[in-house]
Amino acid sequence: MKRFSCDESVELVTAYLEDELDELTRDRFEEHLVACEGCARHLAQSRTTVVALGELRPQGLPGDMRERLLTAFRERRHP
Repeated sequence: MKRFSCDESVELVTAYLEDELDELTRDRFEEHLVACEGCARHLAQSRTTVVALGELRPQGLPGDMRERLLTAFRERRHP
């Protein structure tokens, strides 16, 4: 069985973290991680990012900022 390339592995990181890979793909992905320090590091960094983002709390926008942003986006889309 052909091993995943780094490019293929990078494309699978999110699905792996969300437990969306089938068993064969997951096994091949993990096999690549054992052999590739760079991809293992990328996975660890992605996992850390997901955890950090999960800890963020929504922030409100000051004053009429939300409406001003929406207006600017609409105008940009439909000049």
